[in-house]
Amino acid sequence: MTDNPQDSAVPVSVSVAPNKKLWYVVHAYSGMEKSVQRALAERITRAGMDEKFGQILVPTEEVIEMKNGHKSVTERRFFPGYVLVEMEMTDETWHLVKNTNKVTGFIGGKSNKPTPIPPHEVDKIMTQMQEGVEKPVLKCSMRWASWSGLKMAHLPISTAMSKKSITKNRACACQ
Repeated sequence: MTDNPQDSAVPVSVSVAPNKKLWYVVHAYSGMEKSVQRALAERITRAGMDEKFGQILVPTEEVIEMKNGHKSVTERRFFPGYVLVEMEMTDETWHLVKNTNKVTGFIGGKSNKPTPIPPHEVDKIMTQMQEGVEKPVLKCSMRWASWSGLKMAHLPISTAMSKKSITKNRACACQ
């Protein structure tokens, strides 16, 4: 043995446990996303698996609707019928989610081994949700008389439509 300090120095590697929780997409009955979110949270707590799960998200944004001259704020889902779940994938967690009421299964991968979605996709969804809170979207309907003399028709329009594009035969209900 030598007294050289470099020979006796052993490189120390600090091993940080990687985040085992990944994001998965769960398919739920359409219109029951919030119910699935609550049911999952309750089942996770009852099973004592809080450390294996993270967030459960139903991606929504606030939309201001004009109906009969009155504004109302409603939530619009980005992905109807889908819930995002951050979880550590094990047999127990898979069974807990899969056997929750109103859940039909996971999206992607094999039936018993779903594929997680990339973190950058989750970041995009969260950014879109945050922008929806800060900048609500105005949703309204456009009515116009048809040229054949039929009754008034109602179609959704975006707020990006300028007043110049609304012709004299059309009237926006948002005005």
